[in-house]
Amino acid sequence: MKLWWNPLVKKDLQVTARSMRLSWGLFAYDAVLVMAFLLALAVIQTEGRGYYSNNNIYSYLIYLFPVLAIAQVCIVALIVPIITASSISGERERQTFDIMLTTCMSPFSIVLGKVVSAVIRILFFVAAGMPIMALSFVVGGLAWSSLLYFVLAIILLSVLSGSIGIFCSSFCRKSISAVVLSFAFYFVIYILTFVPMILNLLWTEGDSTGESMLFLLFNPGVFFEEFFMQIMTGESLFGTAGSNFDRSEVGFLTYHLSQGKAWMFLSAACILCLSILFMIVAAWRVNPMNTTTIRTSGRKKTKKL
Repeated sequence: MKLWWNPLVKKDLQVTARSMRLSWGLFAYDAVLVMAFLLALAVIQTEGRGYYSNNNIYSYLIYLFPVLAIAQVCIVALIVPIITASSISGERERQTFDIMLTTCMSPFSIVLGKVVSAVIRILFFVAAGMPIMALSFVVGGLAWSSLLYFVLAIILLSVLSGSIGIFCSSFCRKSISAVVLSFAFYFVIYILTFVPMILNLLWTEGDSTGESMLFLLFNPGVFFEEFFMQIMTGESLFGTAGSNFDRSEVGFLTYHLSQGKAWMFLSAACILCLSILFMIVAAWRVNPMNTTTIRTSGRKKTKKL
């Protein structure tokens, strides 16, 4: 079955388009971006009267882009798990999960359809914020290709967040439990990936991080920080921070990946692979032929009888 003819994608988009929540959501999304834009512009103008008075203030308007981009990244990271965390558990609560399984769709098609519909809904918000983002490019002087790269990065983040949400939804009976579990996985991916590096620094008394920094390849926060460094300065975050390091201090692989854009592209590939892994596990969980699912449903039927 072709992706664009996935019945779940068509159904979810039709329901979303007919709901007023989409309109109010777009309004709130643009309102947040406008406030972030005006606040950043006010800070630049205020500082321009003092510190930037002898410099060209227009050269600092380029920082409007990361301010608006970070605002969008935070919004997407928060709302996508909420959308997808109720995908499977919500079907169970509405008692339509068994009906969905009787269709000709495979479990992976069901999971993929839910993630794709969430990504497309996020693209509605990103498209609605394009006029505001365009102001930062016109005023700040950035290349328009950077805007395309940012949209691709947002899609990557949406896929990861959506896969985490549907993974948790496949294991939880209640939507609220799936949302809480999704943000727990957020904590693991965004925070605990720094633990190996910190432990290595403590073990070597701050002399070396070794290859422990490779765990940061799966961290979307580090990926976006590297992404903004490449867009704004053309340099690598790890190349700049590790310029005083030798290979023995950061590890052979980390040293070579910190050169150029290698870290950013490899991190994007790792995040995509992690997303696919979450979707595969969710599809295995949704599969009615799974023995665990059969046993669970059998126990429920026995209790009812």
